[in-house]
Amino acid sequence: MAGRTQASAGELLELVRSGRATTRGALQQVTGLSRATVGQRLDRLFRAGWLREGAGGPVDSPLGGRPSITLEFDDEHAVVLAADLDTRHARAAVLSLTGEILAEHSGTLVVEDGPDAVLGDLGHWFAELLEKAGHRADEVCGIGLAVPGPVDNDTGRVVQPPIMPGWDGYDIRGRLARAFTEHTGAAPVPVLVDNDANLMAYGEQRTGHPDCSAFVLVKVSTGIGAGVVVDGSVYRGIDGGAGDLGHIRVGAEALCRCGSYGCLAAVASGGAVARRLAETGVPAASGSDVRDLLAAGHPEAAALAREAGRAVGDVLATVVTLLNPGVLMIAGDLAGTPFLTGVRELLYQRALPRSTAHLEVVTSRLGERAGLVGAGALVVEYLYAPERVEERLLALGV
Repeated sequence: MAGRTQASAGELLELVRSGRATTRGALQQVTGLSRATVGQRLDRLFRAGWLREGAGGPVDSPLGGRPSITLEFDDEHAVVLAADLDTRHARAAVLSLTGEILAEHSGTLVVEDGPDAVLGDLGHWFAELLEKAGHRADEVCGIGLAVPGPVDNDTGRVVQPPIMPGWDGYDIRGRLARAFTEHTGAAPVPVLVDNDANLMAYGEQRTGHPDCSAFVLVKVSTGIGAGVVVDGSVYRGIDGGAGDLGHIRVGAEALCRCGSYGCLAAVASGGAVARRLAETGVPAASGSDVRDLLAAGHPEAAALAREAGRAVGDVLATVVTLLNPGVLMIAGDLAGTPFLTGVRELLYQRALPRSTAHLEVVTSRLGERAGLVGAGALVVEYLYAPERVEERLLALGV
């Protein structure tokens, strides 16, 4: 740790949360701080309600003595709110600080209705969910939101989103914070916004593949997007545009919702498969309709999903060659056997064996909850980062 003798209360909390040092003695050893200084900084964390004492640890001395008291992050002192928006549907939840979903709701929310209406409705959902979970609004420490468009990480605003008309540049953070206050009466809390594929990838990597240093998730629903997690952090590019696979040109003549021709999403997304099915007389208007047809074993839907998988697999061969990930996860409405089969056919055919020798190609483990779990984790990691802990402790007067 840089500047060992300057380790702050926030850095001590990080050591405890990560499990790298969970006793007072271990904290002294890792940071080089005196016993008195460690005690003073821990006292601030105890007074904030963020730390608690656990069971006694093993006795290290061969002469015996009292066991060391372990320190634990108190994950019950607050809760997080999270929501995951799709184009016509949304999910929202109350989560613990460790990512456990305490209450959940899903329903129709249409992004084309505009951000003011949609975010206002989310505020109402959050109020009802808190009551359902048995938690007060003043226990909420932050809100995380996943949206189906590129997000500028510095401002939390979506940037030229192809499938979110009316949202470009809108102050999502401010409106959702106000909606939370309007419906709960509580003071505004920090709001973090990110792309849905990014947050799905973050949730899945942390939950199921924490040791994977290069993780890629591809969401195939109304559109196509990818989330990339490298060394435990979401890779966003310089302005949030990383992972926008759906608008890679693949040479087809189909018109995309972005206004261009030949985008991958125009030929291989859930929406594209639904349109092709509708042209043959099969009732399908969206990726979720295709998902239902695939679940029912519809042969034409399965054939088209496999064809779409081949188109995506062709693009992913380049992605895998560039990033050399350990896990490639397929998620979203089309994430079933036919689509996955198509992906594997072209991926392994086009990518060099060196790039795929240690690659796992899998489907989502968290399913529709991945974005919620990722949004919750984003809030927790932001609020309990060492520098933020110091700011918050000062604001609490401890």
